[in-house]
Amino acid sequence: MEAVAVIACVFLTLFYVAILYAPTLILRLPPPSSLKNFLIRRFVCAAISSVVSLLFTALILPIRSEETSSLVGVYGIRSDHMWQAVVFPLSLTSLMYAGSLVLKSMLLLKSWKKNMNDGGGVSSDCIKSALQTFLDYMISMASDVMAWRNYVVAPLTEELVFRACMIPLLLCGGFKIYTVIFLCPVFFSLAHLNHLMEMYNRQNYSLLKASMAVGLQLGYTVVFGWYASFLFVRTGNLVSPLVAHIFCNFMGLPVMFARKRGLVSLAFVGGMVAFAWLLFPMTRPDLYNNKTNDCRCWHGYCSWN
Repeated sequence: MEAVAVIACVFLTLFYVAILYAPTLILRLPPPSSLKNFLIRRFVCAAISSVVSLLFTALILPIRSEETSSLVGVYGIRSDHMWQAVVFPLSLTSLMYAGSLVLKSMLLLKSWKKNMNDGGGVSSDCIKSALQTFLDYMISMASDVMAWRNYVVAPLTEELVFRACMIPLLLCGGFKIYTVIFLCPVFFSLAHLNHLMEMYNRQNYSLLKASMAVGLQLGYTVVFGWYASFLFVRTGNLVSPLVAHIFCNFMGLPVMFARKRGLVSLAFVGGMVAFAWLLFPMTRPDLYNNKTNDCRCWHGYCSWN
């Protein structure tokens, strides 16, 4: 069963990457005329890949016909305990970005003070201008195809394939829980190897620079994959790693220090200490499920066979 689970995960990884190039290499469609058309084409491919992966996984998992209605629960797609699945993991993840948040707050405060000095205080026009700026920013985000890629399509499809599909496969295949948490991100990082050629072209055909850039990205995706897999297994809810994924994409790499701003480094260290201290208490399975038992996946699918 372990071999079958690994082979299935390898297939899902290869399929997730290969289908992105299907329009050009297989369907022989003409190259997209713009970045927007290119990304929309990839959105469609990623959606198809996710649906096929869900169906493929359903055929392999040991689900009896009368239990088909529970399949969405196996994938962590649930409506119960929704606020816990959003608030707790998001709060936990934000602790890793304590330095980044403090730096952003300091820059915002500096800008606010500058506006106060230039404008002679807080006025209704100043408040209206700030609100209008925020509204314009949100509208631009909603119409930005890159924002849809980074905050909607990529997190959703990647979590569906590399967490919702692969973790049940590996657990049912007989792997121990911590093996699954550390193994699953390997497939997640391998799916990003396709960026090597893109980075190679972007770095003026320097293989060394491209390898270093992709290596950094792979390292980051592995570490995040461990965390996302941990969240999925502990909470049994796909929303938990999904909100963490979106938040990390929005924040980028955590800020560890800033020149002449020691408070940023202090906040980063304090946030990481708090993160380590609260990691297990804030992901206790009983916070996200009415009933838990000895089943390591909290849904019962690992006992179906």
